[in-house]
Amino acid sequence: MKNSRTLSLTLVAVFAAMTAIGAFIKIPLPVVPFTLQIIVVYLAGSLLGSKRGLQSQLVYVLVGLAGLPVFTQGGGIMYVLQPTFGYLIGFVVGAYVIGFIIERVEQPTRKHFIVANLIGTAVIYAIGVPYLYLALNLWLDVPTNLSHVLAVGLLNTVGVDIALAIFTSLIATRIYPFLKTIHSTKRGTQNELANISSGSH
Repeated sequence: MKNSRTLSLTLVAVFAAMTAIGAFIKIPLPVVPFTLQIIVVYLAGSLLGSKRGLQSQLVYVLVGLAGLPVFTQGGGIMYVLQPTFGYLIGFVVGAYVIGFIIERVEQPTRKHFIVANLIGTAVIYAIGVPYLYLALNLWLDVPTNLSHVLAVGLLNTVGVDIALAIFTSLIATRIYPFLKTIHSTKRGTQNELANISSGSH
């Protein structure tokens, strides 16, 4: 049990770090830059499951809010006022949703991963775009109409994100059985040790 928990927490930390790295692999675009972070979100949900996937992204966000410059434009608690902060919230929720969907399938196939990642994409944008609109128009006092927000916050990047969702699903399809085997083997070993221990009393 302890070894399995250690592996899970290690993976959470690794995926949080990968999300931070993805923030610096970016293409500058107006208002909302394109980054490779979303690939990590897809993989976190697909491979770690709902709980650990959420935790990996939450750790990343909390580390950034604590002051480490792991976001695309720095860090610190005031980053919540950035117009793109809604997408970071979307990463947390999106990873959970992706994991939740995959967990409901006994033997997930490529199709399941694609559907889960596309739904995760929709969740990220469903949180990110309204937050972007509110941030610009309310606390940043940059009057912006909805059509412009949709252009810079959705249309500029959603096509690439859909392609990445499909591409990442192919990767997840390959890796998922391996991680599942590791967890199953560890659980089996732990059960055997527990049986031996109980039988010795």
